[in-house]
Amino acid sequence: MFHWIYRIVLLLLFLLSAQLMAVQTIQLSADKMRVPVLAIKGAIGPAVGDYISQEITLANNQQQVAAIVLTIDTPGGLSSSLRVINQHILSSKVPILCLVYPQGARAASAGTYILYACHIAAMSSATTLGAATPVMIGGGLPGSQKSPEKSAEPTAMEKKILNDSVAYIRSLAQLRGRNAEWAELAVTEAATMSAQEALAAKVINLIVQTPEQLLLALDGTSITIGQHQRKLNLTDVAVEYRTPDWRNQFIATITDPNIAYILMMLGIYGLLLEFYSPGIGIAGVTGAISLLVALYAFQLLPLNYAGLALLILGISLLVLESLIPSFGLFGFGGMVAFIIGSIFLIDTQQEYFQISRKLIMFIAMSSALFTVFILGYLWRVRQNKVVSGAEAIIGAHAAVLEDFSAQGYVLFNGERWAATSQQPLTKGQIVTIDALKGLTLCVSEKTANP
Repeated sequence: MFHWIYRIVLLLLFLLSAQLMAVQTIQLSADKMRVPVLAIKGAIGPAVGDYISQEITLANNQQQVAAIVLTIDTPGGLSSSLRVINQHILSSKVPILCLVYPQGARAASAGTYILYACHIAAMSSATTLGAATPVMIGGGLPGSQKSPEKSAEPTAMEKKILNDSVAYIRSLAQLRGRNAEWAELAVTEAATMSAQEALAAKVINLIVQTPEQLLLALDGTSITIGQHQRKLNLTDVAVEYRTPDWRNQFIATITDPNIAYILMMLGIYGLLLEFYSPGIGIAGVTGAISLLVALYAFQLLPLNYAGLALLILGISLLVLESLIPSFGLFGFGGMVAFIIGSIFLIDTQQEYFQISRKLIMFIAMSSALFTVFILGYLWRVRQNKVVSGAEAIIGAHAAVLEDFSAQGYVLFNGERWAATSQQPLTKGQIVTIDALKGLTLCVSEKTANP
């Protein structure tokens, strides 16, 4: 008996010790410092800005984050998204280490500004940065160079944008102690340089090949966070590669100008189709959802309201052509306004944020056919006289089959109907149907045409 009690006690002690060891292991794992790795890949737009800002905010609200590694491979992007990212970088209490990665990557245009804003700037071999000249757009986009077709003398607005960009990147260079003269050249003359040249010119701090090598190389380095010096302890950290969540992926999808443009057109024509041919509401519901999603996407993009007004004017003229034929005048004017408005809809010269010209022409032709033929046909159908049901019977004419004074029978559409009348009627007389009560027609004498 005591032998079994002894075994049970030993088993309980063993289970308790195992549980304590597991709790201790979990605690040690939780106490281990972590380094999130974020990636900017492709054009910098609203989705990238939201993803980077969200991850930086999350890391600053956690205790076990030693640093943030931000890898960059971008041709540029929207100024609004760039400013949002840099504001979060500059206000971060967690060190942000930028790396132009992988080999063959570039930190062009907006990527150069981000690299200058980070606490540590690094590049992999065979990478480049620079070409940060702003272009003349409504949203202000650091990106491509000025078109050679433009006049040599910049306009007042171009000077303002250029001077603002120069002051911005110089302030970042002075804050991080980097080469401010070359930063200005990157903006004014679209200068570029390789990783080796950037290191020699003190534009970056070091050259490494991977995020892991970056952490090893910076272990023990002191950097300035705010007004305080901080020593990086990166010897035993857990590297976490963070990818965009479903929300960022959804924003990336709908903020593609081509997708947003298609959604807007589906929304407009879905609502028009529901108006012309009311039914069970599928077209109306689909159109309303598509239009709302498109409007959300456009408020994240540099939208040109003059282009939007021209687009709506073009659709209105095409609809008017379907209602009031004008020998093609409204239709032609609608097509011209639609195409011009679509081209001007997104206010940017960057190709990756412009609507495809082929898509514009396809949608324009489809819109013309849809409005002039389909909506025109539906409108004419609505205006036609009803030829079935009670509405088709009321007001029609019938012939009296036999003489009667109150109740009798009439011939209507080749069928014998029971009828009632307040006046005496004679055989063969043509009467007018005033009402339908069940299967009985209420008729009266046909009035003579004036």
